[in-house]
Amino acid sequence: MADLIYHVTTQQAWDDAVAKGFYAAPSLAIEGFIHCSTADQVAGVLERYYQGVPNLVKLVIDPDLLKSELKFELAPSVNELFPHVFGNINLDAVVTIQNI
Repeated sequence: MADLIYHVTTQQAWDDAVAKGFYAAPSLAIEGFIHCSTADQVAGVLERYYQGVPNLVKLVIDPDLLKSELKFELAPSVNELFPHVFGNINLDAVVTIQNI
């Protein structure tokens, strides 16, 4: 089993995904992929992008169950490789949802 990856979103966005049958972050339409993180990267992502945002959840994703392509790509701003999902996240790849 590959290491789990994580995606931070709102409870409302997750509820919408469940209703639609898949998850697609706004970045998919804008940048062509969904930003994810490794376990060690989640805290930094929360600090940089989600301060003060209410009702956050962390999607715990099993990469082996993803139907869309997963690539690790360099984020020059922090000089780290981040997992990017190039397509929708199928709901059955989300193994847990954690409140933040």
